[in-house]
Amino acid sequence: MELSREETLLEEKRLDDTINLIRGKISSLGQELYDRDEKVTEFKKFMWDNRGGMDAAELKTMMSDNDLEINMMMKKGEYFQKLFKIQNNPYFGRIVFKTNEGTDDVYIGITHVVDDKNNYYVHDWRSPICNLFYDYEVGSANYLAPMGRIYGEITKKRQYTIKDGKLLHIFDNNINIDDELLQEVLASESSDKMKNIVNTIQTEQNKVIRNTDDKNLIVQGIAGSGKTSVALHRIAFLLYKIDNLNSNNVLIFSPNRIFSEYISNVLPELGENNTMQTTINDFLDMEIKEFKKVETFTSFIERSYTNRDDFEFIKYKQSDKVYDDIDKYIVNLSNKLRFVDDLFTRDYSYTLDELNYMFKDRYSKFGVSERLKFMADKISEKNFKGSLGKSKKILKELYDRLNIKVNLLDIYIDFFKSEFSDYRKDISYIKNNKNIINYDDACLYVYIKCKLYGYNYNTYIKEIVIDEAQDYSLGQIKLISKIFKNASYTILGDVNQTINPYYKYDSLEELTKVLDSSKYIELTKTYRSTEEIINYSNRVLGLSHVSAIRRNESIPVIEKKEEVLDKQLRSDIEQCKNNGKSMAIITKNQDECNKIYGLLKDLGISKLDNNSKKFNREFVVVPVYMAKGLEFDSVIIYTDKDNKYKLDEKYLYYVAITRAQHKLIVYNQE
Repeated sequence: MELSREETLLEEKRLDDTINLIRGKISSLGQELYDRDEKVTEFKKFMWDNRGGMDAAELKTMMSDNDLEINMMMKKGEYFQKLFKIQNNPYFGRIVFKTNEGTDDVYIGITHVVDDKNNYYVHDWRSPICNLFYDYEVGSANYLAPMGRIYGEITKKRQYTIKDGKLLHIFDNNINIDDELLQEVLASESSDKMKNIVNTIQTEQNKVIRNTDDKNLIVQGIAGSGKTSVALHRIAFLLYKIDNLNSNNVLIFSPNRIFSEYISNVLPELGENNTMQTTINDFLDMEIKEFKKVETFTSFIERSYTNRDDFEFIKYKQSDKVYDDIDKYIVNLSNKLRFVDDLFTRDYSYTLDELNYMFKDRYSKFGVSERLKFMADKISEKNFKGSLGKSKKILKELYDRLNIKVNLLDIYIDFFKSEFSDYRKDISYIKNNKNIINYDDACLYVYIKCKLYGYNYNTYIKEIVIDEAQDYSLGQIKLISKIFKNASYTILGDVNQTINPYYKYDSLEELTKVLDSSKYIELTKTYRSTEEIINYSNRVLGLSHVSAIRRNESIPVIEKKEEVLDKQLRSDIEQCKNNGKSMAIITKNQDECNKIYGLLKDLGISKLDNNSKKFNREFVVVPVYMAKGLEFDSVIIYTDKDNKYKLDEKYLYYVAITRAQHKLIVYNQE
């Protein structure tokens, strides 16, 4: 709908007024922060000069006042940074919402802007009323406010493109799959960093982002449905919504470090600090002290597809059943455990019979580590006036007096020799290399450690996001949830993008068995690829996903046979340049990746491997198992002629295909 000249002028004036208000606030806040900083510096000097003349109560009061002053400064400093970030692009949307009480004219941006009379110029996109923008078209609508549900009618819904303080476009329309702004965003070229999607969040995505009714969310989303973006926007929403939650209380499990780098801009763009991030192997590495490092998941996958030795054994180690078998083994081991020496010191004395009674009878309903922990706590409480201060020392003394030395490596090796293992095998060879423990051993090793020594609980982390969850087993999720026992979880993945050949879910809904109070949600629309690419990927897995979002670009998927590879690739690369700036050649393994890099390095191609921490997405060659979660304007899928994707590698192939947004060329796969 075309706006009248008069209405356009009103919108331009509103933008100018908002920008002037923001710049005035930036100026006054900057001066206030400068003055407060000087005040704090003077206070510190005063405290130092007069430290000898104040009593404890006076000192405590003054320190408390100073802490309050510093906290206020930090909050104002954070808001100052947000205002500075949005000063040239203060909002992206607007709704006019009419109720019986009156009419609200709501402009929506990254953060709120209010004048001295408490008039809202911009509402934070996470505020309750802004939910209307994402969930409703023009017409009847309602939202949940702190005082209850508010019913009314949206009479106008408008979107803006603003750049450098200038109003470039105004759209009067509804957020739906044909939305002009969404099409503009989808048509734009990819960049090295993931962008925020705050101005184009769709209704099904919004239901995940704003869900606070369920403690844990399990999200199954098809390729290109925006799972990771949704997760990051959900974090930003929870940081806004939940009191005393900050970025340091949030932990993201990413598939690899490259992906962590790729998503690193989203939260700062939304005005929040980046959270803590880890990978599953880094997490396991923190728990394992007997080996220098843990094999990365990507190295494990590379090994799994190039060497099928011990396939059935590794499949067993990756299974759900192995955890049940370990539980039975630990119960049997605990039944054999007993104390062989008295516990006698100057402060306390317990005979063998007393110790074994506590271990075998009094606390028998608990696991080994819990029993010994209870014993240590009780001994400390009884002999040190209720204090647990000596528990750690007593716990070590108890372990030292057991008849079986709890050597983790020996116990791990013994499990696979025991009657409790479904697949018996001597794995004593793992003692020979203390530099690295295989990925498929690491999680089981940590699990046994926790069963024997107790879980190293982390209560500081309150929110956890696990991305690419299809590559985590139920046992791994269970282990993480035990260690971060107080956290709420947002777990996202796609069973059709499983690259682990040993483990696959029928549905991520199975994760609700591990996490109580969970809700399972599906994201069914894809925003990444063209219809031609989606149809091609559907044929690989026999799916029926529809690309109903992107407008038809009519660029067919091209299949090629390798003839003169160097010449062919260079020609393809020139063609791909017409479809955007970012381009990837996705190989099946690292050897092919190295080969392509050698052929094309004179063109400035970059290469990703397990040691990479950053990448330039303009032109990159990458093995498929490191491309998960990434997207490119153009993709060339390459395999050697004798190494095409087989039937049991179809999920790898699907991952490679669905990285492409506009153009896809496939070699040697007819």
